[in-house]
Amino acid sequence: MKQAILKIINPVLAVLMLNQILTAALHGVIHRKAYAFFHEGGGILLAGLSVLHVLLNWKWVQANFFKKPS
Repeated sequence: MKQAILKIINPVLAVLMLNQILTAALHGVIHRKAYAFFHEGGGILLAGLSVLHVLLNWKWVQANFFKKPS
């Protein structure tokens, strides 16, 4: 089940990252309301899904970053 969720979340995270980069680069070109919707809304989604991504991979995080010295 976890892998199925990650197969959905990972591409969505990639798209949201591209959204953040593109809307930041085009900030002066796109309309203010479009910027608010895509950049700010996308940022909130990106943050939330990033937390979920880390939680779903918490065992890997612990194994790689919180190793006990041997």
